[in-house]
Amino acid sequence: MLDRIADLLTEVTGAPPYLIANATDAGSWRPGLGVFPDRIAGAGALGGIHAALTSAGSTTVLCVAWDMPFLTAPLLRALVEGSRDFEAYLPESEGPQGMEPTCAVYQRSCAPAIERCIARGDVRAIAFHDDVRVGTLPLARVRSFGRPARLFFNVNTPEDVERAERPWPPPG
Repeated sequence: MLDRIADLLTEVTGAPPYLIANATDAGSWRPGLGVFPDRIAGAGALGGIHAALTSAGSTTVLCVAWDMPFLTAPLLRALVEGSRDFEAYLPESEGPQGMEPTCAVYQRSCAPAIERCIARGDVRAIAFHDDVRVGTLPLARVRSFGRPARLFFNVNTPEDVERAERPWPPPG
């Protein structure tokens, strides 16, 4: 999965991506991939977004969870293109938050707002949105790239691997 996402990000951005990971062996997961740990421990996905923003050599960062194997280049390109006037630009989804914060474009200027949220103990991945300019790729447009449930499917368990390998839509 990591190889697929790394190749996809390279295709979309034209530059090799880097990995935010806290595992001590993360550097061996894909040789040549830059690896950075969270700069603020214990903040979950929000800490990962923060680490990406503060480790990046760019002011604009396309953040993608590496456990989303069904993302597509056209979707990621639409996010990059739509992000120009926003500090955070996310695709709308059918998920519980109504958007996908681990598949989004963020500006480095979001980092201070993220730090304030983490300091007050709010580590929701969207906790800082009230303090920055947020835009969304409308759900209707997201659907033009595929089924949102498939596009944003996360593989977190062995059961998820089995689901991902089955024909879609998954049962249930």
